[in-house]
Amino acid sequence: MSQYKIIRFYFNSNISSRTIKTGLTLEEAQAYCSSPESSSKTATKPAARARTRNLGPWFDGYTEQ
Repeated sequence: MSQYKIIRFYFNSNISSRTIKTGLTLEEAQAYCSSPESSSKTATKPAARARTRNLGPWFDGYTEQ
């Protein structure tokens, strides 16, 4: 059975992408990335808004491990 990981990507090319979650099923990864909190454009939580202010636009995607 395949496992997936969530990677945070930044639009600023000076900021490296980073893995933020591992060991997920495809369904879990898809659900995570479908959440409004997985993109700076739609996130509303204080930590996500602060990340956007400090680092610029970002989004979370998934890939097979």
